[in-house]
Amino acid sequence: MSTRLTPVLSKFWDDPQSWTLATYEANEGYQGLRAALGKDPAALVDMAKGSGLRGRGGAGFPTGMKWGFLPPPDGGPRYLVVNADESEPGTCKDIPLLMAAPQFLIEGMIITSYAIGCHHAFIYLRGETVHVYRRLLRAVEEARAAGYLGQNILGSGFDLEITVHAGAGAYICGEETALLDSLEGRRGQPRLKPPFPAVAGLYARPTVVNNVESIASIPPILLHGADWFADMGTEKSTGFGLFSLSGHVTRPGQYEAPLGITLRELLDMAGGMRGGRKLKFWTPGGSSTPIFTDAHLDVPLDFESVAAEGSMLGTRALQIFDETTSVVRAVSRWTDFYAHESCGKCTPCREGTYWLKQVMNRLEQGMGQPGDIEKLLDICDNILGRAFCALGDGATSPITSAIQYFREEFEQGMHTPWHELFPPERSTLFAKESQPA
Repeated sequence: MSTRLTPVLSKFWDDPQSWTLATYEANEGYQGLRAALGKDPAALVDMAKGSGLRGRGGAGFPTGMKWGFLPPPDGGPRYLVVNADESEPGTCKDIPLLMAAPQFLIEGMIITSYAIGCHHAFIYLRGETVHVYRRLLRAVEEARAAGYLGQNILGSGFDLEITVHAGAGAYICGEETALLDSLEGRRGQPRLKPPFPAVAGLYARPTVVNNVESIASIPPILLHGADWFADMGTEKSTGFGLFSLSGHVTRPGQYEAPLGITLRELLDMAGGMRGGRKLKFWTPGGSSTPIFTDAHLDVPLDFESVAAEGSMLGTRALQIFDETTSVVRAVSRWTDFYAHESCGKCTPCREGTYWLKQVMNRLEQGMGQPGDIEKLLDICDNILGRAFCALGDGATSPITSAIQYFREEFEQGMHTPWHELFPPERSTLFAKESQPA
């Protein structure tokens, strides 16, 4: 694996006005759209399939295959919905992309809409990010003024409108069917599947729901070819992706690299661990994925390799924790989040996350009771695979994996609070030697 970065979506982020249409057009912007409008829509679906592009929102489902699930046209509307409800702790790739280069998404949505026969597309954005909402509104406005949106786009006869919708700030709305309910004005809760969104999605019509980065990757693929994209990454996890490094790393940020790169390589690019500390544990795909340790530094970060080691690549949110961190406290904070964000629709998640929170808080404060570790595992076992959606499963992942790798810390929680085992003043965040000169 080459350690060379692959700046595609991030290639002009450092431009003084990277978010403007003028900057985007100066960097091959909308050339892909012009090529797409001269092609048969079915050929664009085949191109997406041939590139091997897999969803960049977590599950890694093949993007072109999802487009292909739509039933034949019946004369009624069909929709494209972009999931920009980036809410999971540690996940921070879509928001920077939308702030720095929103036209990638706009052009990708136009091409995708043309491919699937959609004439009204939606962006569902996390409502707290007002600055991103305003930037997206401006990007849509610029694209419409330039003739890329509206009626008869570039004289092709194709019409498209894009609506930017700000949600009310609920993690559950990152689940695609809960997102659709919220977009329709109802309480965001996951739907029973089947029917799947491809058959009965938004307003009970055929709908494609894709992640921001998935759709933003379409213009470069169309412009440079499916083979160009497939040559990057690995055989089954093709292409490039944004890897978000955060936590105890010298230079946190977005690193756009081929799938299959390792954390060791990314850490080398990011200047290593902050203050020269030792890596203790990390998440390969956000807080809902099973944690890894320093023993997994050389695991290729692609869907298959990460899964083979017992975790998920997810959103490539690499949260890095050093030896001064209490794994019990970190996992307890994540558990608080999942208990708070449970929509309450199903009993395993609603009740299970509540009790996981109670037990984790006891262990965090050194007030654990005999059998608490076994109780945690038992509750996780009763949630995993039994919840209505993936939120319940995600809540169990950090707990079960942390007990697997750091059981002794959980046992210490029976009698010693976290702040005695890991005094905050020794942490990388506060230690004097970690501060810049």
